[in-house]
Amino acid sequence: MRALLTGGNGMLARSIQSAWRLQGRDDELVVATRSTADLTDSRATHALIDKVQPDVILHAAAHVGGIAANIANPTAFLMDNLLIDTSVLKSAVDVGVPRLLYFGSSCMYPRDYRQPLVESDVLAAPLEPTNEGYALSKIAGAKFCEYVSTQLGLSYRVIIPSNLYGPDDDYSLGQGHLVAAAIAKVHAAKLSGQSTIDVWGDGTARREFTFVGDLADWVVANLDGMEAWPDMLNVGFGSDHTVLEYYQAAMDVVGFQGKLVPDPSKPSGMHQKLMSSERAKEFGWAPSTRLHDGMRIAYQRFLATSS
Repeated sequence: MRALLTGGNGMLARSIQSAWRLQGRDDELVVATRSTADLTDSRATHALIDKVQPDVILHAAAHVGGIAANIANPTAFLMDNLLIDTSVLKSAVDVGVPRLLYFGSSCMYPRDYRQPLVESDVLAAPLEPTNEGYALSKIAGAKFCEYVSTQLGLSYRVIIPSNLYGPDDDYSLGQGHLVAAAIAKVHAAKLSGQSTIDVWGDGTARREFTFVGDLADWVVANLDGMEAWPDMLNVGFGSDHTVLEYYQAAMDVVGFQGKLVPDPSKPSGMHQKLMSSERAKEFGWAPSTRLHDGMRIAYQRFLATSS
């Protein structure tokens, strides 16, 4: 079997590469990065997939960012991801790739909806405005996979992960997701001798985060059986924490004693988006990395790469 992995420099793709090596798979894994091909260019994307002739594509490439980045540039999050997904998914069909694993996002779910969220809740109500552009693009990609699987008999499946964190996350201020942003801000506060840390929103919004290594391990170990998966599959940790609790965990890991100062004038996004991963458990999903343990691993990698 030959697999093609897109988004090769991203956190999830790097973790998948690590899991592939550690699990000793003898299948070939071809990794595509931005230097390999511009996935917004349909001709370049088609040429890449046609050359590789993969038996399965793990499509992890995406334009991602935190709440500040999504609010500042929703057009880019919508258009870039639509271009990437259209290029990859259409080229995969045209080349005749029989299996494809598309990584969606919990942003696909409606705001202020019943908890926990199940796969059939996608498109059940209006989306969260702060990341609507990104959410719309991921819904479009997921629906494309559903449609071609039904029409053409292909095995194009969608995993909807919760928010992810871990090694190789994006720690740039204003761009990263909550856990990475918390680690970076707490670390900077410790170095500069600050006594307070500003937190966007009132700090009560709840988020579900899963350690990226747990997801990568499960994907690689179960990839051969993906035809049996349903069209869409939630894959999350199964519990959530408030924004302030994540910041407190970052303070514990970094070793910083200070005060968190919520700023209610800043947006918080959805109040909660806890997913039900019961269907995934039927296929062996069992995340094991606790928050503080995962954040310690992430922080150690952050220190190693930022020094």
